[in-house]
Amino acid sequence: MDREEIERLIARVALQDREAFDTLYKRVGGKLFAVCLRVLTKRAAAEDAMQDTFVKIWKNADRYQANGLSPMTWLITIARNTAIDRLRARRKGHQDIDTPGLELAAPGPSPEQAAVAASEAARLSDCLDRLEEDRGAALRGAYLEGETYKDLASRFNVPLNTMRTWLRRGLIALRECMSE
Repeated sequence: MDREEIERLIARVALQDREAFDTLYKRVGGKLFAVCLRVLTKRAAAEDAMQDTFVKIWKNADRYQANGLSPMTWLITIARNTAIDRLRARRKGHQDIDTPGLELAAPGPSPEQAAVAASEAARLSDCLDRLEEDRGAALRGAYLEGETYKDLASRFNVPLNTMRTWLRRGLIALRECMSE
């Protein structure tokens, strides 16, 4: 699925087009589920996060701006942030978020979507492994495990602004690696 097609679908979703929403879900749901599952590690929690992610996409599609950046980045950011919010809430003792029955679970990815998601996850892991060890660990902590920049700066014994620089440069290196 190419960038223009995803952007067209998002634009149609912004106009409350249910068919476009269904198509968008079928096309990108596997990747977004993989993001949620990587952060939350529990399938049920990832399914709940996926549902919340697509509710946010439905409600906020009009905020997406086609500015030359990948629309998948926008979608993945929503999924990752939703999953991280759930993870943080769970860590603070708000277990009711994962209580079965409070929300309808989204259907899981198809085998094809799961295979694509696994392939993308392997590529991402390979790219993370190419970074300096501490930079890769910082990126994993921030974007996959939900650690705050402040916590990471303390863990690696560097100033907060240095950690921000590590993460920014690491994301740039990841983007370059993933586009190869």
